[in-house]
Amino acid sequence: MIAVLITHLIAGVGVLAFLWLGLPLPWLLGPITACLIAALLGVRMKGITVLNNAMRSILGVAVGATFTWALLASMAGMWTTLILVPVLVFLIGLVGVPYFQRLWGFDFATSYYSAMPGGLQDMLLFGEEAGGDVRALSLIHATRVMVIVVALPFILKGYWGVDLSNPPGVPAATLPLSQLVIMVVAGLAGWQIAKAVGMFGASILGPMILAAILSLSGILQYRPPAEAIWAAQFFIGMTVGTKYVGVTGEEVRRDVVAAIGFCVILLVLAGIFVEAIHLFALAPPMETLLAFAPGGQAEMTVLALIAGADLAFVIAHHVLRIVVVILGAPIAARLFTPRP
Repeated sequence: MIAVLITHLIAGVGVLAFLWLGLPLPWLLGPITACLIAALLGVRMKGITVLNNAMRSILGVAVGATFTWALLASMAGMWTTLILVPVLVFLIGLVGVPYFQRLWGFDFATSYYSAMPGGLQDMLLFGEEAGGDVRALSLIHATRVMVIVVALPFILKGYWGVDLSNPPGVPAATLPLSQLVIMVVAGLAGWQIAKAVGMFGASILGPMILAAILSLSGILQYRPPAEAIWAAQFFIGMTVGTKYVGVTGEEVRRDVVAAIGFCVILLVLAGIFVEAIHLFALAPPMETLLAFAPGGQAEMTVLALIAGADLAFVIAHHVLRIVVVILGAPIAARLFTPRP
């Protein structure tokens, strides 16, 4: 219990520091930075898994609440960029596996599942079953999410001048109580139903689907308030930062540095796709960057919300990426695993 309180206190200090320094996304990047520093200093930290997942469901409701019939009709036009998602995943694997295996000396299973831009838990599960180094996989994927989430706000602000200081919603006091209750029910019920049927990303996708149904039927008429989105950012940031608890100097020198180098490769690949899509006028560049940057699904949702991007466009591409990785990665790994 003490470790939990210390973790929340450290994350809160991170928020205050970012607010004081005027840095972007204080509720997300503040906890990430503070918890990362504390972890590297050897502080024992711990979050509450159930609470962290519940906070992720807020993002699912926020996305689902934006769905309208007109938006659904417009989604048919996304196919020109959606078909590029499997191509990006293939290229990431083509470059990433040799990078980890030949340059850093990881075994094939660890290299393969380190390169795959899927969800952390899924890649750890598949990697462990294939005989990979679970600790290295955990640090590499945590670093991938952290670096991309930290880098993108500065790219958005510096390149496009996106104002990331705007509130992500209206104050809770201005919303009808009945709508707040519907949001809570959509978040919790959607999460548990999705979890019961074994859906990947249940804490986000379940609430998103249920909230979308309620929104399309006219029952849900508002997005979650600013306070809820800030809370979601806080817990997501804290979760990312605490992934480094117990990290050793050797792991930093090898696993974390290797992951940072891979993140540069990922950002370059994403940049190439953004430029190509922009060149052919297939989609707006900011939405394309958020859609093709292989960060965590929850973290990309936060950035899309704050940046005022087209949520449906961004989330559709990330869901497809996760589906492609989850369905394709184990099959491809079996096909390409070196024979003894």
